[in-house]
Amino acid sequence: MEPEDSINVLGTALDLCGTDPVTGFFRDGYCNTCAADQGSHTVAAVMTAEFLAFSKYVGNDLSTPRPEFGFAGLKPGDAWCLCAGRFLQAHDEGCAPQVKLEATHKRALEIVPLEVLQGYGVE
Repeated sequence: MEPEDSINVLGTALDLCGTDPVTGFFRDGYCNTCAADQGSHTVAAVMTAEFLAFSKYVGNDLSTPRPEFGFAGLKPGDAWCLCAGRFLQAHDEGCAPQVKLEATHKRALEIVPLEVLQGYGVE
C-alpha cells in the first residue's frame, strides 16, 4: 500500500490529526490515504457526543471499547480520521463534528465540498 501525497484540503502539508488514540488508515496519527482505503478515512474530525450517538445509531459504533482490537472507544474531544462519506452523512443530518482542515487529506474533497468542510473548521 503506497500512501498518496500528504497534502491537506488547503493545499499545504498534512498536519497530525491525533495520537491519543492513534488514528489514521495507517495508524500513524495522520489522515493519510491510499487506493486500498475504500472508506476514505480522510476527514480529521473532533468527536462530539452528538456525533458519536449518531454514528452508533447508523451502525458505526465508535464509542464502545473493543479491547480485542486494542480500541478503547472514542469520547467527545478525541480527534479521529473519519470516513468522508460518514462525515457528509452527519452533515446532511445536522450533527457533523468539527474538522481540523490542516489535518484533513485533500482526497476528502472527492466526497465533501470544501465549503462544507470549512463550515465546521476548527484550529
